[in-house]
Amino acid sequence: MTTKPLDKPTTQQFIHTGMNWQQFKLLQESFADSPGIRLGYYKEEVEILRVSPDCESISRMITALLVQYFLEKELEFNPLGSCTQEKEELEVSAQADESFAIGSFSATRPDLSIEVIFTSGSSRKLTRYQALGVPEVWLWEDGVFRLYHLRKSEYERIERSEVLPQLDINLLSRCLMMASKIEALREFTRGLRRGEG
Repeated sequence: MTTKPLDKPTTQQFIHTGMNWQQFKLLQESFADSPGIRLGYYKEEVEILRVSPDCESISRMITALLVQYFLEKELEFNPLGSCTQEKEELEVSAQADESFAIGSFSATRPDLSIEVIFTSGSSRKLTRYQALGVPEVWLWEDGVFRLYHLRKSEYERIERSEVLPQLDINLLSRCLMMASKIEALREFTRGLRRGEG
């Protein structure tokens, strides 16, 4: 088994290779009471990510804005947060920063998973979500959203969300980057009511 920190010296992300599923499940148990740690696994590779306050702040703000969107559009949803998504038969596991089941208040399978990326590894994350069959994944990196929708067996980059087709992703991005969280929510709501989203 090899362990190596990724590119940036200040990163809080580590990749371990050569770990089997049983070893990963033991590792998962050992981190069960460790808030702020996210684990991912696929094809004998485990990702350990210690979530930074900046990442938490952005992911929580994305959720706040999307909840406002659901409210304005009267669209049922279930916020699943960073719950573990797994398919044991495929030996794949992921924890998104945020995830949602859309159109139902009780569904537990996400239609949308969102990752806030401050380190490398976006293709690795997409590969895990593809194996899990998550219909849509948003990656937020450097102030920009990249949206992907699952087509048969691979993700296709898209400009507009297909699970939230009325949402203006530019409005969401603009409001997410505002310094004042209250003003961001106000501006987002105004934009929705003006028909921007």
